[in-house]
Amino acid sequence: MNNLLNAENNGTPLTVIENDAYQAWLKSQTEQSQTWLSNTQFSGKGLALIPNNQGELSQALFVVKDASNFFACGDLIKQLPQGQYLLQAEPKHVEPISFGWLVGAYQFDRYISDKSNKQLASLAINNDVIVDSAIKFAQATALTRDLVNTPAADMMPVDIAQTALELAEQFNGKVKQIIGDELLVQNYPTIHAVGRASVHTPRLVDLTWGDSNNPQVTLVGKGVCFDSGGLDMKPAAGMRNMKKDMGGAAHVLGLAQLIMAHNLPINLRVLIPAVENAVSSNALRPGDIVTTRKGLTVEIHNTDAEGRLVLCDALAEAENDEPELIIDFATLTGAMRVALGTELPGFFSTNDEVAAGITLAGSKISDPVWRMPLFSPYDNMFDSTIADMTNCPTQPFGGAITAALYLQRFVEKTDWVHFDVMAFNIRHLSGRPVGGEAFGIRAVFDYLAARFS
Repeated sequence: MNNLLNAENNGTPLTVIENDAYQAWLKSQTEQSQTWLSNTQFSGKGLALIPNNQGELSQALFVVKDASNFFACGDLIKQLPQGQYLLQAEPKHVEPISFGWLVGAYQFDRYISDKSNKQLASLAINNDVIVDSAIKFAQATALTRDLVNTPAADMMPVDIAQTALELAEQFNGKVKQIIGDELLVQNYPTIHAVGRASVHTPRLVDLTWGDSNNPQVTLVGKGVCFDSGGLDMKPAAGMRNMKKDMGGAAHVLGLAQLIMAHNLPINLRVLIPAVENAVSSNALRPGDIVTTRKGLTVEIHNTDAEGRLVLCDALAEAENDEPELIIDFATLTGAMRVALGTELPGFFSTNDEVAAGITLAGSKISDPVWRMPLFSPYDNMFDSTIADMTNCPTQPFGGAITAALYLQRFVEKTDWVHFDVMAFNIRHLSGRPVGGEAFGIRAVFDYLAARFS
């Protein structure tokens, strides 16, 4: 990735402009270039390759609707012939163009036997700071995508833990793990209850990094490596893409990489309850009652509402440290996708200022997020006659809200943000191929950087 973007000052000119600037640009060109564009019926939209008198490429032009959109140039790197290009664009557009250029190079080819893909072009922007930043953001996005795209057979709890260990080694962090029956010994009963049916041992992955004197931020990511639904088993169509149910873990690892790579002055902790929700003779049953780490008893209405169960123990532990902020990511509900679609992540927050800050940060870098309400009148939908609460209501309405309300019971004193994300593109968009995707991590990072730098 590092060889695709550099701070050099040479290459074939590549001009990126917006639609309304095209006519002015055209008038400034040579008669030969104007004639070429006219004869090739270039409409003033998209990519044009302009030759010189010898028929060699002399310059490239890319016209977009909004050059400040960080994905506007996301497909450009795969459209241009091989070679180095020197960017010519308005200064305010260089950063989004650079990010789009790099994320557009992404391809998940781990399982493709023929890797003889064409060589990609490189882009020179003559700005070391933007090059460094774009590479870091693209690497974090690629890590998140890779983790989600990897089939469950190769992305079980031990594999998530290995990723955390590799990040800790790279950035001088530490990782502890609580594995298998030790979860019961150390009082993480709901993580154990969800994961005990799998041959892939459940665990809590605990990554720490940074100066303990700095403000603490704790990230929690749902790491359900495959979700069959448990005994309340999903139908085939609902199970097909459940390798992505560890998308929350992928998001917090990608965000952690961003934080550590930029050396933000925070005391970072990352908690990932990593399990497989499988079926066997000892699987969690509908009607069972589980005592959580916090001490609340939960009656299991549905074993397919397992994400909130593993998260609640991790959130209870997160609050023990009294951090300044807890942020969790989870592929938690289909209801959020019904409400907002697959491409706009919804989030909940107990702090209006934090919510506004994250929303504003995302709006500036093409990483939109949408705040949803913690509507407390729905809280009594968790009432149980034989336990403190149930794990989900019996009626299906407002499912994203009720899932968030369940989690809120385990974070009482600390400012808290809960992201309910798709973690997957179901259609190709510029710079965003079908498959695993990072939603909201750049918005959260920019908010944290502004708050704690």
